[in-house]
Amino acid sequence: MFMDISFRKVFASELMFWVLLCGVGLYFLLPLRQSLRFGIDLVGGTYLTLEVQTGKAVEANLVEQMQSVDAKLKRSNRKLPISKYVENNTIILKFDSLQDAQAAAMDLKNNMPDMTQSVEGTTVRFQYSDLMMKRIREDAVLRNVEVLRTRMRDIPIAVQGEKNIVIELPDTANPQEAKARIGKAAQLELRLVEKFAPSKEDLLYEFEGDLPPDKEILPGEEGFYLVDKYADITGRMLKDARAQYGEKMGFEHVVSFKFNDVGSEKFYQMTSKHYGRQLGIVLDDYVISAPRINEPISGGSGQISGGFTAESARELALLLQSGSFVAPVTFEEERQVGPSLGQESIRQGLMSCLVGLGLLFLFSVFYYSVSGLFAFMALIYNLGLILMGLAWLQTPLTLPGIGGMVLTVGMAIDASILIFENIKEELARGVTANQAVRAGFSGTMKVILDANITTFIVGVVLYNFGTGPIQGFAVTMMLGILATLVTGLFFLRSLFAFILNNFHVQKLRI
Repeated sequence: MFMDISFRKVFASELMFWVLLCGVGLYFLLPLRQSLRFGIDLVGGTYLTLEVQTGKAVEANLVEQMQSVDAKLKRSNRKLPISKYVENNTIILKFDSLQDAQAAAMDLKNNMPDMTQSVEGTTVRFQYSDLMMKRIREDAVLRNVEVLRTRMRDIPIAVQGEKNIVIELPDTANPQEAKARIGKAAQLELRLVEKFAPSKEDLLYEFEGDLPPDKEILPGEEGFYLVDKYADITGRMLKDARAQYGEKMGFEHVVSFKFNDVGSEKFYQMTSKHYGRQLGIVLDDYVISAPRINEPISGGSGQISGGFTAESARELALLLQSGSFVAPVTFEEERQVGPSLGQESIRQGLMSCLVGLGLLFLFSVFYYSVSGLFAFMALIYNLGLILMGLAWLQTPLTLPGIGGMVLTVGMAIDASILIFENIKEELARGVTANQAVRAGFSGTMKVILDANITTFIVGVVLYNFGTGPIQGFAVTMMLGILATLVTGLFFLRSLFAFILNNFHVQKLRI
């Protein structure tokens, strides 16, 4: 009967809840190599540094503003410019007369508040302010990061400096394939074709080497195309893209796409207005195909064909779904980390943890006796919670992350020491063991919370402003702080309560 009651007390205790919580969590982590993600410094891989061509983002915004000029002037019944183009970060509008230019400038000034303007004869110029250009550049980097995170799921990506992006490809089997996916702008555009020629020189010859400012020459599979320089319909208006089979000379792999409401309306207007002309489907400044417009197309759907394989069609559909870069990127640095260096890092990291735990065990047991053993058990529990947190967040464990774990282990033992010293003071006052333990934990709770919350705030700052290695350190440190609060204020307290209540301890030695 005594054993039955004891087992019932064991399984009904608060301690059992915390033990089961950690035990079940760690069970599902096994084997750790599959459950945890390891950083590039532990398993080897590739560091990539990209530079965002932020100037292109400014140019794209200027083009977008320029394309809205006609609609704004029509609403005011003003004369439209005879030509318009972007050059040297400036929108240039040319009118028939000085009066038309001045009237347009007056109307557009209220519709384009973020821009400065100047009128010189029949020419009106618009430019962004320095502050606005800075915002556009910063936004381009952040939006490119979001596109990359969609393309490369679960890969560490961070901003570095004003226009650089750092990507870590840990343990990647094919880094070249990953680079191809990362570096592809996937900028889909629909542009009207003016002329086609087998060579670029033939097109330049027709214009005596001086192209109109609103036209440009792009390569294609069969030759070169003279197309509109600025596209009204782009991949930013896509709603969906997927790889499918098309029916043209038998089955072939194609990528079907569908525009959103704005894109669908523009697509319909373009195909209605330009019946009989070729429409160039342009991907990253390359004309994939140029079908002829035979009828107005409503619904905003279309297909891209171009000799795709099943894999390349799926890849293009994925890139289009993830969105195009706001500005192109270039590879500035590629650095390899060998797996042998990674294995050495793992060995050194584990050794530092084991040495630290061993020294803490000796100190705890020597100085605090059985209570020190409880503190060491809390440390092991603490590490288990950190590993569970890393697996749940899918955050890579890096060498700085291991350093963060070692640091939080030291912080956890500090919390235990504060509790033990407070219990000592209560025992010296002659209170019972139960009363001393309760007072010891309640008396140190505020101090432990204050110390850990301030350190947690530091971790948040490090994570937000740091890059890969620093972020890895910050994440493990923040997880360690949360684990320290759980172990110090709940697990360790329930361990003391279990021993005192079930073994009827009257005298406590600390």
